Amino acid sequence: MNYELDHIDVREAITKLCEGFPNKYWQKCDREKKYPTEFVSKLTEQGYLGVLIPEQYGGLGSPISVGAAILEEIHRSGGNAGACHAQMYTMGTLLRHGSEKQKSEYLPKIAAGDLRLQAFGVTEPNSGTDTLALSTTAKLIDNSYVVNGQKIWTSRAEHSDLLLLLARTTQKESVKNKTDGLSVFIVDMSTVLNKSLRIKRISTMINHSTTELFFDNMLVPVDNLIGEEGKGFRYILSGMNAERILIAAECIGDAKWFIEKAS
Repeated sequence: MNYELDHIDVREAITKLCEGFPNKYWQKCDREKKYPTEFVSKLTEQGYLGVLIPEQYGGLGSPISVGAAILEEIHRSGGNAGACHAQMYTMGTLLRHGSEKQKSEYLPKIAAGDLRLQAFGVTEPNSGTDTLALSTTAKLIDNSYVVNGQKIWTSRAEHSDLLLLLARTTQKESVKNKTDGLSVFIVDMSTVLNKSLRIKRISTMINHSTTELFFDNMLVPVDNLIGEEGKGFRYILSGMNAERILIAAECIGDAKWFIEKAS
């Protein structure tokens, strides 16, 4: 496949969209530490953040190469997709491992822009790249999981309606395989924000709006468990593998922008 020429119509459309957001727009966002709401809204309105969602759920059902082309062209045009790119890959865990009820409830609204799934709660202060060392717990009590712990470098939490959360449901010493015992939940942030969920901004990583999350007896309905309990680590890889491809495309776009400016 000639990647440079593939999806040329998408690339041209993105380039045209980005013309409405010149360097001075991004400079203002950086200077004021402002989330690029207008840019994200425009991408959402035109359906670009839902291209990887299947048609039956309101998306376009495009291959990941289309998502990569979109993100590459945003960065090639001098923009920054870091404020919204997660919506392309976080939904992969829900799509591949969620129940039909969960997919029917959330994916059409995400595709339409009525719900934002931008936040991915995985990394912790003491786990870093060793995801299996995370210590945030989710204990099943009656019909809800009670979540306690902390996440860090959770970008876009202040600009997301839903949070994809990885937590430990079985202690490490009680599992046979070290990849077991972690579970994934979809959290409706509107029901817990400033109650059992506290968000603290981290002033770094421009345009990523990254944060720390603190959970204090946060209740998550049992119906919000994605897939089977204890298999969450495998599930999140569905999103992380796509993330690597998509962010690599952004880096290619950045490189092309820098080369063009330096030439």
